[in-house]
Amino acid sequence: MNIETKKMLQSYATKIRMGIIESTYGAKAGHPGGSLSSADLFAYLYFNEMRVDPKNPKDENRDRFVLSKGHCAPGLYSALAYKGYFPVEDLPTLRHIDSYLQGHPNMNTVPGIDMSTGSLGQGISTAVGMAKGAKYIGNTDINVYTLLGDGEIEEGQVWEALMFANQYKLDNLCVIVDCNGLQIDGTTEEVMSAEPIDKKLEAFGFEVMTINGNDFDQLEKAFTAFHNCDRPFAIIMKTVKGMGVSYMENEVGWHGKAPNEEEYNIAMAELRARLAEIEEA
Repeated sequence: MNIETKKMLQSYATKIRMGIIESTYGAKAGHPGGSLSSADLFAYLYFNEMRVDPKNPKDENRDRFVLSKGHCAPGLYSALAYKGYFPVEDLPTLRHIDSYLQGHPNMNTVPGIDMSTGSLGQGISTAVGMAKGAKYIGNTDINVYTLLGDGEIEEGQVWEALMFANQYKLDNLCVIVDCNGLQIDGTTEEVMSAEPIDKKLEAFGFEVMTINGNDFDQLEKAFTAFHNCDRPFAIIMKTVKGMGVSYMENEVGWHGKAPNEEEYNIAMAELRARLAEIEEA
């Protein structure tokens, strides 16, 4: 990846993280931890990978993205806002009673949302349906991307969807698993380990690549491999929960808790400093 592209993606990832903090602080609720761990992916997808147009969000030939781990809506909303789907200034209205930005994605109210999600395990099923639908109508340009959490894949419905993807040879499907090792009740290892995730996905017929999901060079290699694959593709992203905010990193308590005023100020100061560092490089 060239230096300018990487700098651009680092800048957007940092802005997305700032939007996550702004929105969860404004809501006094939400899920910052897993949103922050996925911010680099959101930046890569929306600013380097997917064919989408905020001026034409319902374009029939667009790529699709399904946030299967729907509680990480703050990260997706932030990416959509910085992409131009709606004003960045609306992010702090997250979860407010009169806001269109509710705690989980709603395709009926939020521009750029391809599927309403929230019940864990169900998003990937809609994603495989979209991929099968594109195949059915003969549109070979549409790719479908879906992001799951490593806690989410404890759901049995996930594996039914993976079985479907293999049965119908959905080489236009990219399944991404955010493996930050933490879920609401503790570590995934303690609660219900899904390991070895790579071997299980391979057994379900997927081409699998394990990467550092907070590294843009590795993200680029993974998506390049997806485009050169002739079967369903899966990316296992090893990430840091709460990435980018020092006191949130690898802390399970930040799965679903909003920062208070002091914590908000610390987080925003760190992220502003990071953004300045990127822009000065």
